[in-house]
Amino acid sequence: MSMIRDLRAAVRPSRRREGSPYECEGGRRDAACVNSAIVDCGVYRDGRRVSDHVTPAQAMASTEAEGGFTWVGLHEPSEAEFAGIAREFGLHPLAVEDAVHAHQRPKLERYDDTLFTVFKTIHYVEHAELTATSEVVETGEVMCFTGRNFIVTVRHGGQGSLRALRHRLEDDPELLAKGPSAVLHAIADQVVDGYIAVAGAVQDDIDEVEIDVFSSGTNGKGAGGRGTAGKGPAKGGDAGRIYQLKREVLEFKRAVSPLLRPMQMLSERPMRLIDSDIQKYFRDVADHLARVNEQVLSFDDLLNSILQANLAQAAVAQNEDMRKITSWAAIFAVPTMIAGIYGMNFDYMPELKWKFGYPLVLLVTVVICFGIHRGFKRNGWL
Repeated sequence: MSMIRDLRAAVRPSRRREGSPYECEGGRRDAACVNSAIVDCGVYRDGRRVSDHVTPAQAMASTEAEGGFTWVGLHEPSEAEFAGIAREFGLHPLAVEDAVHAHQRPKLERYDDTLFTVFKTIHYVEHAELTATSEVVETGEVMCFTGRNFIVTVRHGGQGSLRALRHRLEDDPELLAKGPSAVLHAIADQVVDGYIAVAGAVQDDIDEVEIDVFSSGTNGKGAGGRGTAGKGPAKGGDAGRIYQLKREVLEFKRAVSPLLRPMQMLSERPMRLIDSDIQKYFRDVADHLARVNEQVLSFDDLLNSILQANLAQAAVAQNEDMRKITSWAAIFAVPTMIAGIYGMNFDYMPELKWKFGYPLVLLVTVVICFGIHRGFKRNGWL
């Protein structure tokens, strides 16, 4: 709460004169405390960049004097580093607090004349082999403060760089001339395109696990439990890999699903800060996002089915083992019983005084055991 009060007090003087240094925490004036977090800062007029290597204060002064808009990009700023930016652009303290501390749900909020948008970025982690401990996706965040003549982007995480996006937009002056809303759309489009690419890679991992699960186990042949072994029992690591994929898909879902409503609002609800021509492009982004969300939901359902199949295969394998153990126990019960009878030391035992009695009992024991084994074999128990 103390940070919010400080930021509210800092926002009251909404503009500082051009070229003035930023005031850091404790009243210290030091431009380095802000510039260390700034990745790029530029002024755009008629779709073309007209200034380089300027401070946000200089960029805003130029924008207010000659038109155009300012785009400031930051990477993981601290409270001190972002305080000067918040004052310069009049950003709301609550939104500033979210931008500094990150770990926010995707959302769209309006503060006075500023739109605050949060996007979750997703990056697929390449791996030679999927294991129970493999990290499949990495998440980051991109937050956008969109005003009438400025856009401030704050990025958290090692992925989701906007440098290439900035260069691509600078090569399309006609689109960039639409103002800050064109940049907001380009960021949303890049984030959703990243979702599509990650969804395809995760689909490959799920297909791999599905093949492994369903190519193992037992292939039944007809009724009565008869069959031949397939490629072996279900792998013990399959369940671990499935659970790991489910955790990663859940992380993916947390990035995609909450963004549906903000994209619908940007594409359907008229907003002063969003150019009407750009709003049409948001509809395409919202459509792509809806398809990705359906795909992610299907991943979760499919993994549940694969997990149930894996557990069923494990149960079948355990049942098969129990049948084999029971069958061999029944076979060994015959010689055990006969040995137990003849070990009772009675005087009058069958064929006890006959010299061929011992071989005869052994022969009878072997024949009985062979008959039981053959019966179990024919019924698929052995």
